[in-house]
Amino acid sequence: MAVDDFLHSSQHPLLHSNGAHAHNTNNNNKNIIFVSLAKWVLKVSMWVVFLSWVIFLFLFPTDFGTGLYDDWVDATSGTLFGETGSVLLLYSGPIIIIAFLAVPYLLLSGEDQLQVKEKKTPRFRLWTFPVLVDGPLGVVSAAELIGIILFIVFVIWAVYSYTVVNFEILPSYGDDLTLEEKRVFMLQMSAYSFGLIGLTCLAFLFLPVARGSILLRLIDIPFEHAIRYHVWVGNLTMFLLTLHGLCYMIVWAIRGIIPSEIIEWKSDGGANFAGVICYAFGLSIWVTALPPVRKRYFELFYCTHHLYILFIIFFALHVGDTYFSKAAGGIFLFMLDRFLRFWQSRKNVNVISTTCYPCGTVKLVLSKPGNLQYNALSFIFLRMREISWLQWHPFSVSSSPSDGKYHISVLIKAVGDWTEKLRGKVSEESIIELPFHSHSKILASVEGPYGHESPYHLMYEKLILVAGGSGISPFLAILSDILHCTKQKKLSVPRHVLLVWAVKRSNELSLFPITDMKSICPSFSNQVNIEIQTYVTRESEPSLEENLVHEATSSSASSISKGGSISILVGTGNKGILLLACMVISVCIFGGLMVGLWHLWGKRTSARGEADEDGEKFNMRQHIEGVTDKDLSLGTFAHSYFVRYGCRPDFKEIFGSISDRWGHADVGVIVCGPPTLQSSVAKECRSQSLKRRSSHPIFHFNSHSFDL
Repeated sequence: MAVDDFLHSSQHPLLHSNGAHAHNTNNNNKNIIFVSLAKWVLKVSMWVVFLSWVIFLFLFPTDFGTGLYDDWVDATSGTLFGETGSVLLLYSGPIIIIAFLAVPYLLLSGEDQLQVKEKKTPRFRLWTFPVLVDGPLGVVSAAELIGIILFIVFVIWAVYSYTVVNFEILPSYGDDLTLEEKRVFMLQMSAYSFGLIGLTCLAFLFLPVARGSILLRLIDIPFEHAIRYHVWVGNLTMFLLTLHGLCYMIVWAIRGIIPSEIIEWKSDGGANFAGVICYAFGLSIWVTALPPVRKRYFELFYCTHHLYILFIIFFALHVGDTYFSKAAGGIFLFMLDRFLRFWQSRKNVNVISTTCYPCGTVKLVLSKPGNLQYNALSFIFLRMREISWLQWHPFSVSSSPSDGKYHISVLIKAVGDWTEKLRGKVSEESIIELPFHSHSKILASVEGPYGHESPYHLMYEKLILVAGGSGISPFLAILSDILHCTKQKKLSVPRHVLLVWAVKRSNELSLFPITDMKSICPSFSNQVNIEIQTYVTRESEPSLEENLVHEATSSSASSISKGGSISILVGTGNKGILLLACMVISVCIFGGLMVGLWHLWGKRTSARGEADEDGEKFNMRQHIEGVTDKDLSLGTFAHSYFVRYGCRPDFKEIFGSISDRWGHADVGVIVCGPPTLQSSVAKECRSQSLKRRSSHPIFHFNSHSFDL
C-alpha cells in the first residue's frame, strides 16, 4: 500500500506537469497561428487599400475616373459628411486607414524579429542595389528608381489625360472661337490641370517629414533617409505650381486683366490673392532649400522652412475646403507628429557627462528612461537653450541599447557656430566643475530617437562599415551592439566585420576607444572576426603626440537634479480654414490622448525600474570617471588592424579582396560619410555585384545619412 501511495503521489504530479506543458505548448501554437493570421489579414488589407488608392489616382484624370468621382460625390453629398467629407474619404481616407491598420500590425510583429536567422540563398534586393551613383539625386537604389519612374509616369499620364479631356470640352465654349481664343482657353485649362497635379503631389509632400510617422515605421524607412523623398516631391510640386501660376498669368496678361484677377478673392473658392501669397511663401521655402543656399546659409534655410505654416493656411484659403481635403491626409499625420514632438521636447534632459576630444569632438551622455527603446543606427535631435532657442541639430547615437538602460550618448564634431559654442561650453564646464556642485549646468531638449524599425545591421552574417571622420559615431554603436549580442549568444549576429575609417588628422583616432570592447565580451575574438583599416589622409607619417592623444581628453561627471530624462513620446476659403482648424483640434485631441497614455504607461514602468536606475547610474558614473584609464587602443581587440598615412581607401582593392575571402554570401555594406564617399562605395558595390562570380558575395549598399 505504501508503494502504491508512493507511486501515486510521485507519478501523478509528473503526469500533471507534462499535461500542463503540453497544454501551454498548444496554447503557444494557437497564439502563433492567430498572430500570423492577424498579421496576414492586416497586411493584405493595407495592400488592397493602397493599390486601390493608387489605381484611383491614375484613373482620375481620365473621363472614366472623373465619372467615378462624380458618381461618388453625388451618392454621398446628401449624407452627414457632405461633399467635402466624401472627397476627404476618397483622397485622404486611404492614408489614414493604412496608418490605423499599421499600429496593430507593428504591435503584432513584435520587438525582436531577428532572434532566429534562417539560412537564405544570397540574392539581390531592390532596396540595397544601387543603380544611380552619380548625379543630383545622389545614390539611388533600384526600388527608389522604380518609385521615381512611377511618379514621372503619373505626371506625364495626368498631363496627357487632362489635355485630351480639355480638347474634348473645348467645343462647349462655342464654335465661333478664333484660333487665338482657343489657344488661350487651352492654356487656361492647362493651368488648372497643373494645379490639380500639383495638389496630388502635395498629398505626398508631408508624409516623409513626419519623423515618428507610423507609415515610415511600417515600411522601415527612417526619417533621415526619407527626407530626400520630401526634397524630390517638393521640387516637383513647386515646379508644377510654378507652371500653374505662370500659365494663369499669361492668360490674364493676354486678356489685360492681371490687376483685377490677382486681387480677386471669391467667396466660393478660388481666392487668387491668397494663391499669390501662398506661392510667395512656397517660393521662399523652395529657393532657400536649394543645396548652395542651404549649405551656406543654413539658419536662413531653417527659419524660412517654418513658413510652411503660412503656406498651408493660404493654400486652404486659395483652394477651399473640397480641394484642400485632397491633401489633408498627409498634412494631418504631419501635424500629429509635430504635436507629439513638441510635447516630447518641452522638458529639459540631463546631460549626465561630457567629454572633449582634441580633434574638436564632444561626447554627451544623456539621461533616458529605461522603457525608451532604440537601436544602434538611431539618431536624435538636440537643442541647447543656452546656445540657441530655435536651432535643432541631428546627431547619430554612438551607444548601443545594451550599453545602458538609462543613458544614451552622441558624438558631436565642432564644425560650425552652434557646435563650436557647444564645445566651448563643455570645455568651460569641465574646467570650473567642482566636486561639491549638486547638479550639472548643461541641459538639453531632445527629440527622438528616430531610425529603422529593426536593427538591420544584424541581419547580415558579414558586414562592411565605411566611415568618414565623425561618421564613425553610429559604427561605435554597431560594434558595441554586435559584441553584446555575441555575449548574449544570439543567433542573428554578424560573424565577420570589416571597418574602413578615413580621417583627416591622426588626432581623430581618439574617438574610437571610447568603448572598452573587451569588457563587453571578453571572449568575442573566438566568435566574431573584426578587421579595422584606418586611413589618415592629410598626414604622411604618424604624429609624435599620437601616443598622448588619449590623455589629452577631458571629461566631467556630476550628480543630476535640475532636469529629467528623454520623454518616450514622438467651398470657400473660410471653409478651408475651418477644416484646417478642425484638423488642428483633432491633432490636439488625439495627440493629447496619446501623450496621456504614454505618460501613464511610463509612470508604471519607471516605478518598477527606479531602484535599477539608481544602481546603473552609480555604475555608469564609475565608468565615466575611469574611462581614460580603461580605454584600449584600436589594435587590442581587432584580429587585423593597420593605419595608413597620406592615402585614401582603395575600394576596388578592398572589395576585391573581400570577394575572394568571404565567398558566396550576403554582405551588408553601411556607409556614413560625405556624398563623395557614399558614391564611391556605392559604385564599387554595384560593380562587384554585377561582375561577380557564382562563388563571390553580393554586396548590399546601405547609407546612414552623414548630415541632414
